[in-house]
Amino acid sequence: MARIVILGGTGYAGGHLAAEAVGRGHAVLAVSRTAAKEPVDGVEYRAGDAREESFLADLLDDADVVVSALAPRGDMADEGAFRDLQAALAHLAAEKHVRLGVIGGAGSLLVAEGGPKLVDTPDFPKEFAEEPRVADAVLQDLRKADESVDWFFLSPAAGFGGFAPGEATGTYRVGGDVLLTDSEGTSFISGADLALALVDEIEKPAHRRERFTVAY
Repeated sequence: MARIVILGGTGYAGGHLAAEAVGRGHAVLAVSRTAAKEPVDGVEYRAGDAREESFLADLLDDADVVVSALAPRGDMADEGAFRDLQAALAHLAAEKHVRLGVIGGAGSLLVAEGGPKLVDTPDFPKEFAEEPRVADAVLQDLRKADESVDWFFLSPAAGFGGFAPGEATGTYRVGGDVLLTDSEGTSFISGADLALALVDEIEKPAHRRERFTVAY
């Protein structure tokens, strides 16, 4: 059993991860700035601002894994501030010997070997382009981080989010830096199956200091 801390633990990705992890016997601490509207039985909840380093450091005490399900939007939309937060998290995780997972978007994935990135394709909605660019910057920061930082970065399929929750199938495919699509060109993963992939990675690490993606 691992002690897993989830930043953004009441959001779409974080909430699914909390439910999957506690269901598989892990100790889960879900962190958010407001109380959970639909708490999951067995999950511990704590309210606070992860941008406060002392609060962040306290969260990681006794943790085995910390997963950032935070998104650079709202009052976290500033790229510099968001990258600083993720860098502080990486530093603390290394200092406290905690494995770090980051949930990023699909926009930084390549549409084919050699590029371009999904966010740079003509059909990608420009009004949604900033968030994946910030997530990509966080990924590049992790790739440059000291070897003491034990991290993984998971980019979901393109069709991932509360707008299309899907159902739990118990299956998924794993890829690297290239967007996964099915035979019809669709890229999708449900919240439940993304969480399945996350807990599988936590239980049996297969991607140390690298990014991977999952889809059907």
